[in-house]
Amino acid sequence: MLKIVFTTLRDQIKFLCFLLLLSAYSNQISAQENDYHGFKCLDFKFEGHDAKIVFPKSAEPGRHWIWRARFWGHEPQTEIALLEKGFHVVWVDAAELCGNKDAVNLWNHFYDFLVAKYGLNKKTVLEGFSRGGLYIYNWGSENVEKVACIYADAPVCDMRSWPGGKGKGSGSPEDWKAHLLVYQQTEESMSNFKGMPIFNARKLALAHVPVIHVCGAKDEVVPMEENTYILEKTYKEAGGEIKIIVKEGGGHHPHSLKDPSPIVQFILSNTAPELTDQPLPYESKMAINSRGNYENSRLKFERSKRGRVAFLGGSITTNPGWRNKVCDYLTQRFPATKFEFINAGIASTGSTPGAFRLERDVLSRGKIDLLFEEAAVNDATNGINPELQVRGMEGIINHALHSNPKMDIVLLYFVDQDKMSDYNQGKTPEVIEQHEKVAQYYAISSINLAKEVNDRILNGEFTWRDDFKDLHPSPFGQELYLKSIKYLLEKSWSATHATSQYAKQIPDTLLDRFSFNMGHFKPITHARLIKGWKLESNWKPTDNSSTREGFVNIPVLEATTPGAVLKLNFTGTAIGLFITSGPDTGILEYSIDGKDFVTVDQFTQWSTILHLPWLILLDDKLTIGKHNLVLRTAATKNSKSTGYSCRINQFTVNN
Repeated sequence: MLKIVFTTLRDQIKFLCFLLLLSAYSNQISAQENDYHGFKCLDFKFEGHDAKIVFPKSAEPGRHWIWRARFWGHEPQTEIALLEKGFHVVWVDAAELCGNKDAVNLWNHFYDFLVAKYGLNKKTVLEGFSRGGLYIYNWGSENVEKVACIYADAPVCDMRSWPGGKGKGSGSPEDWKAHLLVYQQTEESMSNFKGMPIFNARKLALAHVPVIHVCGAKDEVVPMEENTYILEKTYKEAGGEIKIIVKEGGGHHPHSLKDPSPIVQFILSNTAPELTDQPLPYESKMAINSRGNYENSRLKFERSKRGRVAFLGGSITTNPGWRNKVCDYLTQRFPATKFEFINAGIASTGSTPGAFRLERDVLSRGKIDLLFEEAAVNDATNGINPELQVRGMEGIINHALHSNPKMDIVLLYFVDQDKMSDYNQGKTPEVIEQHEKVAQYYAISSINLAKEVNDRILNGEFTWRDDFKDLHPSPFGQELYLKSIKYLLEKSWSATHATSQYAKQIPDTLLDRFSFNMGHFKPITHARLIKGWKLESNWKPTDNSSTREGFVNIPVLEATTPGAVLKLNFTGTAIGLFITSGPDTGILEYSIDGKDFVTVDQFTQWSTILHLPWLILLDDKLTIGKHNLVLRTAATKNSKSTGYSCRINQFTVNN
């Protein structure tokens, strides 16, 4: 028989109180056993409130637990993963209390019960979805010594934002009244009320309780700017650790992450680090589609001691950054090789303009050994339809390989927030699907940097806002691009050791018979100027608007008034205009082979502030043979345009 000896009367009283408390809890609880995703769950009443505790199949030694604040069973993937690690999961329903002082008191009692009855760890993990943020921060700030860490998902941190709707958020008038009532506040007094997370989280920060938030960037119910980002500022100013994972394009729902690993790893690292999984190598998040190898370029660089490398793309290519880093890497990798690096990037251009300018800007320089091609950002941003995305990209790849069948090509899909949004909604971005069709057809390796960046942001490695910053990446992002490109090349060069170059197999038929594989520029001097047009030998704008390098101080065909007419004879299946579209560009009317006139607006969403290069494709499904074009400036214009002008830099033809 166990004999307990007390050294003081105070210890004896404390022990008796504990027994009475435990007896009271035991008497009031009638539990029913249920299943929770394969784990034993006890359902019972606690002080009149529904409550649950889920047991792991084998409890880990620390007897850690996660405490769900609201919305039991919603997006349970984090809890299930923790149950598998040996954690307990608990919940008590205090929905009507909205996280107020009564809710805090109930939670105090529930905490005491759980620790006493089930021997759970004295520090809990708090989990709050949406309005659950009020519960976890309000209770946690009063019990900082009992909190191991916090996982908050799209949490309400300021009741004036939700349910008040006093800022950008939609709000909920009915819930606002309920919160005012249970918090004993008025519309006026709530403006100075400090009993909510954006204020009381400071206590947790000072106690060094680590926090992770998972939020949707486009949450219109609980906007990040009014909740998480304000709490983050408070937390960091107080010296606390807070990590934020932002789902680009995501709204208030769905909560959590499809793969909860980053959340689980965060919780384990702050509770039971011995249970954390081994970190995966950084290459694991690279989205590289390897097709073939890069032995041709390696052999050329090593044996001839010469190399010609071209970069074709938009502004992310032409601007300093990853391109320069790749050039430096190749120079260091092959120190005895004399390289010619061709920067054929032109801002605002995608695959279709690329197909027509490939000959002038790249192939005219001689045989290319290694080509880097990117167009996914501008093809999507410029609204290029899926057919043209294939025709443009196939035009580039097919034309390039015919110019040199031994050319190595790397296809790149750079990241922007729209592509991240697609991935977060379970979709592959349309432009990547189309470009991948071409890459697979021609066995060209591709690097999906859009997917890699999004996956690594969801993995909690870095953020878009603080680290990557823009579709024109920060130095951090440029370095990430280099790492993936370097990894693809090095993996190929170290895996195989060919002794001779080989000609790539080019398919006998085009993926799309109208692809621009014979795209080229037709000089503007070939046009017959009928009325109102003139050849401006050194055009530059007079309106002080910005320009793109390479599209100012050059010859253009210019018309500035309605009714200007020119004609052009050409041979091919496609005809277009490579123009400069600025604030004063108007609408064009054109007829091919005597057919009815069709109108096209030259004005773009960027034309109000910039004279930018732009391709207008007039027809891309013509019969093979000779055609004639009549082009005239219209008497109508876009409502945002200041004029009727047209400036043609080149005609584009596919023949």
